[in-house]
Amino acid sequence: MSNTAISRPANDAEVQAVHDRLSEAAREHKKYLHSHRIQRHALKETEKEEPILVGDKNRHTVFPIKYNEIWQAYKRAEASFWTAEEIDLGKDLHDWNNRMNPNEKFFISRVLAFFAASDGIVNENLVENFSAEVAIPEAKAFYGFQIMIENIHSETYSLLIDTYIKDPKESEFLFNAIETIPQIKEKAEWALRWIQNEEAPFAERLVAFAAIEGVFFSGSFASIFWLKKRGLMPGLTFSNELICRDEGLHTDFACLLFAHLKHKPDPEVVEKIITQAVEIEKRYFIDALPVALLGMNADLMNQYVEFVADRLLVAFGNKKFYNVENPFDFMENISLAGKTNFFEKRVSDYQKAGVMAAAEKTEAGAFNFDADF
Repeated sequence: MSNTAISRPANDAEVQAVHDRLSEAAREHKKYLHSHRIQRHALKETEKEEPILVGDKNRHTVFPIKYNEIWQAYKRAEASFWTAEEIDLGKDLHDWNNRMNPNEKFFISRVLAFFAASDGIVNENLVENFSAEVAIPEAKAFYGFQIMIENIHSETYSLLIDTYIKDPKESEFLFNAIETIPQIKEKAEWALRWIQNEEAPFAERLVAFAAIEGVFFSGSFASIFWLKKRGLMPGLTFSNELICRDEGLHTDFACLLFAHLKHKPDPEVVEKIITQAVEIEKRYFIDALPVALLGMNADLMNQYVEFVADRLLVAFGNKKFYNVENPFDFMENISLAGKTNFFEKRVSDYQKAGVMAAAEKTEAGAFNFDADF
C-alpha cells in the first residue's frame, strides 16, 4: 500500500454496499418507529413530568445546588480543561515519515478522519438539542462546558491532520470523510437518524448519544493507545489521553442523566441502540484495518468494541449482551465507558488548582461508575 493510499477512494462495489445498507437501515428504522409508536409516544408524553427536563421556572441561580451528582460531573469536567496549544507535535512528523509503515498510516488517517467528522455532529446535537432541552442549571453547565471542549477536540484533530498529511488532496479527502469514506458516512447517518428525530423521546436520544461517544469512539481511542504502547507519535498519543478522558466524562454524564429520568425506554430499545452501533463500528474497522498490524487486527478491535458496549449496557441498567473479555492488555486499566479516573500521570498539570476541592466532598450516595461489572 503506497503513501497515496491514505486517500484511496472507495470502489463502486463498496459504495453500492454501503448505499444498500443505508437504505435498508432507513427502512428498518422507520419500521421500528412505527411498531413502537404507542410506547414511544407515551414515553415522550412523560417528559412533561421529568424534573430534569421541566425544571423550576422560578430558579434563576445555580446555588443552592439541587442535583449534587450532576454538579460534581460539571466540576470534574471544568477541572480537566486544556487547550490545543498544550499539545507538542514536534516529534510526531518524524515518526509519521520514518517509523510508521503505509498500512499504519492508512489506519490512523481513517481514525483521525472519523474523529474530525464526528465532533461536528456531537456539537450540533449539544447546541441545538440537549443544552436547550435540559432545564436544570447543573446540567446546562455541563453541556455548556462540553460544547467548548468539543470545539477544542475539533481544533486538535484538524491540527493533527494538517501536521501529518501534507498533500492538499489527501487532507481534503479526510476532512470530508462523511462524503468520501462510506463507512464513516454510515456511522454519521446512523447517529443523525437517532439524535435528530424530533419525535424521539429524550431518553432514547440520550442512549444514542452515549453510543456515539462510548461505542463509536472507543475503538479509535484504543488504536491510538496502541501507538503509545509502541512508543510512537507522542503528541498524538498525549492528545488522545486528554480527549479520551473528556469523552469518558461525557459518556458517564449521559448515563448519569439517564439514571435521573423517572421514565426510561424499554431495556430492549436500549440494547437495540447499543448493538446497532456495535455492528456499524465493526464494519468500519474492517475497512480501516484491511491487513493485520502488529498486535492489532479487525477481529481484536471488534471484540474490544463489544467489551466496551457491554460496560455501557450495564451502566444503563441492562444485562451484558456479548460477554467477552478485553483483548487488549494495554487497555486493561482504561475503561472508555464508565471510568474516568485513569488520567493520573500528569493530573496535577491538567486539573485546575482548587476546582475539585468541593468535588471531594460528594455525598455518600453519589452516582458512581467505578464499580466492577
